[in-house]
Amino acid sequence: MRPLVATIDLAAIVHNYRLAKRCAPGRQAFAVVKANAYGHGVREVVSALHDEADGFAVASLEEAAEVRAMHGEARILLLEGCFAAAELPMAAHLGLDLVIQGAEQAEALLAAELPRALNVWLKLDSGMHRLGLSADEVRRQFPCLRAAAQVAELNLMSHFACADERGHSLTEVQLESFLDLLDLDFDQRSLANSAALLMIPAAHMDWLRPGIMLYGASPFADLSAAELGLRPAMSLSGELIAVREVAPGESVGYGASWVAERPSRIGTVSCGYADGYPRHAPNGTPVLVAGQRAALAGRVSMDMLTVDLSDLPETAVGDAVELWGANLPVDEVARAAGTIGYELLTKVTARVPRRYLSG
Repeated sequence: MRPLVATIDLAAIVHNYRLAKRCAPGRQAFAVVKANAYGHGVREVVSALHDEADGFAVASLEEAAEVRAMHGEARILLLEGCFAAAELPMAAHLGLDLVIQGAEQAEALLAAELPRALNVWLKLDSGMHRLGLSADEVRRQFPCLRAAAQVAELNLMSHFACADERGHSLTEVQLESFLDLLDLDFDQRSLANSAALLMIPAAHMDWLRPGIMLYGASPFADLSAAELGLRPAMSLSGELIAVREVAPGESVGYGASWVAERPSRIGTVSCGYADGYPRHAPNGTPVLVAGQRAALAGRVSMDMLTVDLSDLPETAVGDAVELWGANLPVDEVARAAGTIGYELLTKVTARVPRRYLSG
C-alpha cells in the first residue's frame, strides 16, 4: 500500500470537547461536525462523542441524516437551515434544530404542514453580513414564529466575524447587537464559536458551538493549540520513498522552482496535492523526517513532494515523515502555506486512509 495515512486520535477530540465545556460551566455545546467532521470522519467522531456531546451541528440535510442515523436522541443543528421548502418535512422527520437565516425561510416554515414542531433558531445578522436577519426583521418575525404551530422552541443565534482576532472592534459591536435583543423572550441563545468560547465569556450564552478547537487546531494566529490546552486530532504521515544527491545549480521538481545552492540531499515523500497537501505551499514549509525538521524544496506535485535533507545525512528511504500532527502543528504548516488549519484538515482527500485511535 502507498505509505500515507491520516491517523485520527478520537480521545483527543473527546478531550477537546470536554475542555470546551470546562471553559463555560453550565452551558451546553453543539459539536460542529460539518464537512465530514472537518475531514476527520463524521461517523467515527459522532461515535466517539456519542455519550459526551449535548448536540451536533451540520451544514446540510444530508449531513444531518447521517448523524441522526448514528444518534437517535441528540439535538442536531442545521446551521444554514433548509435550502428549499420541500426539505422541511424531512427536517421535521429527523427532529432537527432548524436555523432560519432569511425571510424566505421564515415564510416557508410558516406555510409548511409538518408532522412535528421544530426547535427553531432565528439567526441575527449582527455584523458579519453573510447570513441572517437584521435586528428589526428579528423583531418583526418574533411574534409570528412564537405563535406558529410549526415552532416548538424559538431561539436566537448569531455568528462572529472576527472573534479570532482578539480585541477587534467588530466583535464588541456584534455582541452589543445580540444583547440588544435580550428583551425578546427567546427560549435559548447561542453565539460562541471556538474563538469566542475560549476568549469571550460574555458570549457564552446557553449553547456553545465548538468547531475547529475540537480537532486540536487553534482559532488564533497568535496562540498555539498547545497553549490553549488542545490536543491535535489528526496526524498526516508518509514516508521517504527516494533520496538522491543534487549538485549545486541543479533544480528540483516542476517548474525548476528550487535550485540547489550547495551539494544537497533531496528526499521524495509519498504525499501530494491529490491527497490534500496544499500545492501552493512554498519552499521552506516545514515537515518532520524521522522526527527532525526539514523543509519543502520544490513544487508540490500530485502524488509526491520533495524535501531538503542536506542537514539530515542519516535519513534514508523508509523513514517516517510527518506532514502535520502531534509533533508538527497543522497551524504552523498552514501559516507557512498562507492559509489556515481549517482548510488543510478539511481538504485531506478520500484516497488517504484514516486510521483511528480510541484511547
